[in-house]
Amino acid sequence: MTAKEALKFAKENHAEVVDFKFCDLLGTWQHFSIPISEFEEEIFEEGLGFDGSSIRGWKAINASDMLVIPEAKTVRMDPFMERPTLSVICDIEDPLTRERYSRDPRNIARKAAEFLRSTGLADTAFFGPEPEFFIFDSARFQTSTNMGYYELDSIEGCWNSADDGGQNLGYKIRYKEGYFPVAPTDHFQDIRTEMCQLMEQVGIRVERQHHEVATAGQAEIDVRFSPLVEMGDILMWYKYIVKNVARRHGRTATFMPKPLFGDNGSGMHCHQSLWKDGKPLFAGDKYGGMSQMALHYTAGILHHAKALCAITNPTMNSYHRLVPGFEAPVNLAYSSRNRSASVRIPMYSPSPKSKRIEVRFPDPAANGYLAFSAMLMAGLDGIERKLDPGQPLDKDIYALSKAELKDVPSVPGSLADALAALEKDHAFLLKGDVFTEDFLSTWIEFKRTREIDPIRLRPHPHEFEMYYDC
Repeated sequence: MTAKEALKFAKENHAEVVDFKFCDLLGTWQHFSIPISEFEEEIFEEGLGFDGSSIRGWKAINASDMLVIPEAKTVRMDPFMERPTLSVICDIEDPLTRERYSRDPRNIARKAAEFLRSTGLADTAFFGPEPEFFIFDSARFQTSTNMGYYELDSIEGCWNSADDGGQNLGYKIRYKEGYFPVAPTDHFQDIRTEMCQLMEQVGIRVERQHHEVATAGQAEIDVRFSPLVEMGDILMWYKYIVKNVARRHGRTATFMPKPLFGDNGSGMHCHQSLWKDGKPLFAGDKYGGMSQMALHYTAGILHHAKALCAITNPTMNSYHRLVPGFEAPVNLAYSSRNRSASVRIPMYSPSPKSKRIEVRFPDPAANGYLAFSAMLMAGLDGIERKLDPGQPLDKDIYALSKAELKDVPSVPGSLADALAALEKDHAFLLKGDVFTEDFLSTWIEFKRTREIDPIRLRPHPHEFEMYYDC
């Protein structure tokens, strides 16, 4: 869609408002709106100004003027606003130099896609994430000097089996038994269907939806794979739609990786492959029907996994999900079919077009633009350096002895460990100026001062059960 076509689209859909969306450092959409009377073709070239100092992790107040540059092909009608609203995704530029902003996540994704093409290895990196999320009936939380608590609730939660506060019709999902039950045990089929229909309405191709393993409304909606930048856009729409449909039904959705103790957390398995001239490059005669390129790419992911976690698993909460000895894919190895390995080769189809790897440790708290770009850069480094992924892990990880487990490395145990790994291992991200030293230092500093320190300084509620009588 061109700028002219975008204006025509707005007129045909009787748009009254134009909403400009862009992504902050951490992966949350920001926006502002103008009346349709102010929507002109020149905006797609000249942009619109805003204060960048008020966006998390962006410019200081002494250099805060920035521009949003809308991309015409991203124009959609917003499915939630009461008045007809045109929505458009924007890139960020410096108003003086007109250079793309190095801390704009979408710009990083663009540069990663451009770097791939510049290598001549491939022209397209396809990504297909599987974000999981919870649909709760309520979420209450607060911390202060002398108190701290959270309380989540769901009509479907197993803990409500004996609730006598009103009519209780049973059909609560037992812990770790939420995978694929039908209604009335699955309470959220209609809500997920509405989410899927709205995703399709904004141009996202949905493949399937279902209840996930955990109790209390854990869900997954799978969408068709797309090129890197487009998939970053899709993931933003995905989260926006999920949260707003839940709210429309008087519920709340979260992509927090580990909101519940004692049940499964939410991951975001990321399928990925490289193509050139419309042909898949990951199919071959090596292990799992993969090509040598695919194995080198896999080796790059495994080699840089500890550093990648600082971007693909970017919260303190992420590491409550990634705990050795449980079901999370913490083992830095690859396998066909074995879901305890952090990289899996799906074996559903022998078709060369289906050959891909599935990186299983990321979670949906990640900023998709950054996570996809970082994994691509790690994989490309593996190809360039011809890294060896080692032997596949085709054993049941839970049946291995402690001695055998010592030979299987694992993901970091905390966000602090992941950030330390990123500090030591990030040269692969700097190639092609995809990520910059400024961006990475800003990311690390933000995470340490705004996330690690605030939690490290506070007592945890469970500590009172453990230590109050010491």
